[in-house]
Amino acid sequence: MASHRLTADMGALSDLRVLDLTQVLAGPYCTMLLADMGADVVKIERPGGDLIRSNPPHAESADEPYGGYFQSVNRGKRSLELDLGDDTDRESFLSLVERADVVVENFKAGTMASFDLGYEQLREHNPGLVYSSIRGFGDPRTGETHRQGQPSFDLIAQALGGVMEITGQEDGPPTKVGPGVGDLFTAVLNAVGILAAVHHRERTGEGQYVDTAMYDAMLSLCERTVYQYSYTGEAPTRQGNSHPTLFPYDAFEAADGYVVIAAFSNGHWRALCEAMDRPNLAAEYPDAASRMAARESLRATIADWTRAHETEAVVDTLEGRVPTAPVQTTEDVFADPHVHDREMLAEVDQPGTDQQVTIAGSPIKMTETDPRPRGRAPLLDEHRGELLGEDAVAGDDRHRAESDD
Repeated sequence: MASHRLTADMGALSDLRVLDLTQVLAGPYCTMLLADMGADVVKIERPGGDLIRSNPPHAESADEPYGGYFQSVNRGKRSLELDLGDDTDRESFLSLVERADVVVENFKAGTMASFDLGYEQLREHNPGLVYSSIRGFGDPRTGETHRQGQPSFDLIAQALGGVMEITGQEDGPPTKVGPGVGDLFTAVLNAVGILAAVHHRERTGEGQYVDTAMYDAMLSLCERTVYQYSYTGEAPTRQGNSHPTLFPYDAFEAADGYVVIAAFSNGHWRALCEAMDRPNLAAEYPDAASRMAARESLRATIADWTRAHETEAVVDTLEGRVPTAPVQTTEDVFADPHVHDREMLAEVDQPGTDQQVTIAGSPIKMTETDPRPRGRAPLLDEHRGELLGEDAVAGDDRHRAESDD
């Protein structure tokens, strides 16, 4: 294990140093999870920085260093700007590799090898290194395919992996899921793989390559469609907010919004019928099979009841007896006491202003080493002195002055 900085409030991964060469969303979200759990994540940025540093929205400021996109998924990291094609910067990177536990990158396959910094080369400098990549279609080391080398983004992964085909209204077009699950779910799986590889190294001393593909992750996310097609021979498609095997399990319009109701168990179904003052329906459709067979007419009956009441009234009537919830806006989420009690909204400083901004907190809760955002996202190259020494800062300043001349 490498030597690391120690803090008074150490997280579960405070003895882990991660070199993060990723940018945009999938890779940074993966390493953000590790940083929230205490890992020392060093964000190695290309000249000019992460491509999404300047993406909006921006805080009101005359000198905006970065926007909300970058702030949200790069909190708690340290930044170092390196040009891997420059000999001096390449040597600086290798010096960090020798003291690192994990390297994460999301370049096109072969990019790191073009700098003579691929996994095989880095392993010579650090045999116990865990090297991880996130790509659209994976890395040839773990399974070569004809798609490798093709560009991929969240939209591409959702389309290929089957997410869009089963998302949207029945009579509507294939629809992308709102959050970037092609990036985010892949990132979470990659973080799990990294931690598994670190655990393996602790037992054996052996490092390894961890590879997570966005297409693969979306296929895994759509596990239901795989077994449905295998069992029935029919390819699942869109059916709005309903469920292919559970009823009622759907969104219903209320007088002032929407509510979701999940009353597919016999007990919950009886409670719903009682709340609607329709006990006859519980007797007439006592089991899941009978309810599934009559789902269209029953859905209309439930919808007539919910439309006659405001959202709060429906939830109040069913709460505690039937799984139900309002469909909330982001404004509603910000006002929900549960969100604050669970510390799911975190305040961080916004450089260039005298204000703080809000980002999502950590959903992973632990009793002894609770994960949390550990400060704002870094300015570009903010931690050069800490990472490479003050001489490196002076040398970099001289290099820039010479370039300006």
